Amino acid sequence: MTRLFATVLLGLLCAIPAQAEPLRYELDEAASSVGFTYSFLGRDYSGQMPVRSAFVVIDPQNIPASRVRVTIEADRARAASIPATVAMHSTPVLDTETYPLISFESSRVIFHGGVAATIEGEITIRGVTRPISLDAKLGRRTETPPEDLSRLIVLMSGEVSRSAFGADGFADSVDDTIGLDILADIVLAD
Repeated sequence: MTRLFATVLLGLLCAIPAQAEPLRYELDEAASSVGFTYSFLGRDYSGQMPVRSAFVVIDPQNIPASRVRVTIEADRARAASIPATVAMHSTPVLDTETYPLISFESSRVIFHGGVAATIEGEITIRGVTRPISLDAKLGRRTETPPEDLSRLIVLMSGEVSRSAFGADGFADSVDDTIGLDILADIVLAD
């Protein structure tokens, strides 16, 4: 993912005029995804979930007021194998028949300077909402000039506890911690 970036948050903010209003972006669904990692019987595996929608507002004059909202299609998630995918969709885990979507909404963005930011908010899985902190990076594709902010990439990563959301099925073989890597390719809204 790092090679996608020609610059990060600080460089992007320098390209935005000082009097700029907050910038609103829409999701490019085809270029966006959520990767997840899990440990099954001591071995690490990964899977993917499509991003249904994302709402991103970047406020260059007040970074903590920037906002992110992402909706993920849990019912279209794919794990490392067909049996793992079936188990993940089952009632004891994600119960995607009842809860087809996972959502995240930010409450605060903390800019650490340089390349680091933290996005705090709430994630809802299986109808249960819990706080979460995600490490975040914001950049542009390498093929675009520095002043072109029309298409950006947001990378967010973090972890969730399955049991905190009632998704504790198969606990004897699947670890409780699930890693998340969200890639949102966003386009400046008209």
